[in-house]
Amino acid sequence: MLKDMLEECGAIKYGEFTLTSGKKSDYYVDIKLASTRPDILKEIAVQMAEHVDGDKIAGMELGAVPIASAVSLETGLPFLMVRKKKKGHGTAGRIEGEFEEGDKVTVVEDVTTTGGSAVETVKVLREAGTEVEKVLVVVDRKESAEKRLEDVSVELIPLITADELVDE
Repeated sequence: MLKDMLEECGAIKYGEFTLTSGKKSDYYVDIKLASTRPDILKEIAVQMAEHVDGDKIAGMELGAVPIASAVSLETGLPFLMVRKKKKGHGTAGRIEGEFEEGDKVTVVEDVTTTGGSAVETVKVLREAGTEVEKVLVVVDRKESAEKRLEDVSVELIPLITADELVDE
């Protein structure tokens, strides 16, 4: 169902793309496009909610924030927004939202390739004193994200993998 929704809205694009990781790819999964559609965002939230455990949901700006918000609404748990960089004003923090040391946080992501962004999100949250054991992702491109997260004792749970999504 999710695969059909992503295809139908045009979120799977073919051509030449440079990914956030710097890698080149002949396809791109535009979850930001998909997550602007309430029906697709709701489906993502429903599927992710089945895997959430803990006190909070968290996502890094920009792509994971609507997903974190939707999963928060679906589960009734508060969510945190993690900034890519420390802001240069106010509290200069990287985490927006209320949390306490020891809170168990489930991280959500839009797409993982090498897992760099997910690992960074986990690192920021752990440095702030929270516990992170899971990253939920809409699409795992099945490159090295699972291994990198495993290396920091975090389980990666994809809703769909690239080999299920893309016509080879």
